[in-house]
Amino acid sequence: MQQTLLLLKPDAVQRRLVGEIISRLEKKGLRLAGLKLVQASTTLAASHYAVHKGKPFYDSLLQFLTSGPTVAMVWEGREAVAVCRTLMGITDGAKAPPGTIRGDLAISVQNNLVHGSDSPENAAAEIALWFQPGELVSCSNCDANWVN
Repeated sequence: MQQTLLLLKPDAVQRRLVGEIISRLEKKGLRLAGLKLVQASTTLAASHYAVHKGKPFYDSLLQFLTSGPTVAMVWEGREAVAVCRTLMGITDGAKAPPGTIRGDLAISVQNNLVHGSDSPENAAAEIALWFQPGELVSCSNCDANWVN
């Protein structure tokens, strides 16, 4: 069972879209393994976005992620990384296809509601950054045979 990290960024929280986004992930058949509301520190944001350090938009990423509460989540399921990235849509909400989270709910490039891990390896590293091992719950859903 593959796991991935999703962050509902401060704009998703401020716009009260958390429930709608979670609903889309649940309806797809993914299982929620961890969930918490976090006020990201500059240190956490810098670690999370370390791959972008030195790029022109790096400082604005840090400022944005630390500007308000973020919902950190771990989702799991078959091909969870790819499934979540497809549901999210491309980074630029104005260009994301309808039916995706960003295509339906975002118009900005930076304020694009959600972050999702881009590979299983990065998912493992990002999950370890945002969650302690004891904060994740493992169980079987009764509908697993129907969705996996």
